[in-house]
Amino acid sequence: MTNLVTLTGMRIRLALRNKMFFFFSIVMPFGFFFLWLGVFAKGIPAACAFYLGPVVAFNVMGSFWGLSATLVMFREQGILRRFHVAPVTAADMLGSSVIANFALTLPTVLAELLLAGLVFHVHTLSSLPGILILVAVGTISFGSLGLVIASVTNTMQETQVLNQLLWLPLIFLSGATIPLAYLNTNVQRVGLFLPATYLVNALQQTIVYSASPASRYVEIASLSCWALLTFFLSVQLFRWEPEAKIPRKAKLYVAATAIPFLLLGIVENRSDRVLREAKDAFISLTGAPRSSSSPNSSPDAKAKPSSSATSSSAGEHGDDNK
Repeated sequence: MTNLVTLTGMRIRLALRNKMFFFFSIVMPFGFFFLWLGVFAKGIPAACAFYLGPVVAFNVMGSFWGLSATLVMFREQGILRRFHVAPVTAADMLGSSVIANFALTLPTVLAELLLAGLVFHVHTLSSLPGILILVAVGTISFGSLGLVIASVTNTMQETQVLNQLLWLPLIFLSGATIPLAYLNTNVQRVGLFLPATYLVNALQQTIVYSASPASRYVEIASLSCWALLTFFLSVQLFRWEPEAKIPRKAKLYVAATAIPFLLLGIVENRSDRVLREAKDAFISLTGAPRSSSSPNSSPDAKAKPSSSATSSSAGEHGDDNK
C-alpha cells in the first residue's frame, strides 16, 4: 500500500510538470465544453443539460489515450527498468497510474459541472453523487483499457495506431459527439456493443433526469466488470524492459476485454432500453419531458401527473405532424 501511495503521488507530480498534460487535460476539455454547450446547445438550459453528459464522458474516455502513451514512453526510455529494481510490483505501477489519472480528471469534471450551473444554468447538485460514481467507474475502466494497450504494443507508433483505431468508434458511435438517437439505426445497433455508449447514456440520464445510481446499475456493473477484466489482463501482460517483446498471439487476449459488452450488446439489441432512453433524452432538447414508457425512469418523474400529461400532449403533436 505504501508503494502504491508513493507511486501515485509521483505520477501526479510528473503529470503536472508536463505541458502536454496541461493542454489535453485542461485546455482541450474546456474547449469542448464551451463548444458543445455554448455553440451547439446555444446556451439553452435543456440542450446544455443534454450535451453536458457527452462532454463529461468525453473527458473520462480520454483516460486510456494518455495512460497508454505514457507507459510505453516510460518503457522505451528505460524508466520502467529503474522501477523494476525497486520493491514495486506490476500491480503497484498500473494501479497508481489509474488512481493518479482519476485524481487528475476529477477537478476538471467538477469545474465543468460548476461552470454548467453558473454560466448555462444546468444545476447538477441533486445528481452529483450519481455523476461522481459514473466518473469514477468510467475513469478506472477506460484507464484500464489504456493499460492493456500499453501492455500489448511494443512501440509508440503501434500505440498511437491502436489508440486511433479504438478512439474513433468510441467517440462517433456512442453518442459522445453525435447524439445516438440521430444516428442511423444500424449504426445505433453497433454502438450498443461499445462501453462508451453506456457511459454516455448513464451520464445523460443522470444529468437530464436526475436518475439515481441504483437505476444505472446495468451501466455501473458492466463498466466495473470491464475494469476488473482489463486491469487483470494488463497486469499479466505488463513488461518492464523495452527489449521484452510480446508475442503476436498474446495480442489476441485483448479480444477478451470485449466479452462483457459483447454479451450486453446482444441483450440491449433485443430490449432497446438504451435506444429508447437516448431518444427520450434527445427529445429533451426541445424542453419536452421524458415519456412515461421509458425503462428505468425516475420514480419521481412518473409520479408527476403534469409530466405524463405533457408527454401525452407531445405524442399527439407528433402524430399530427406525420
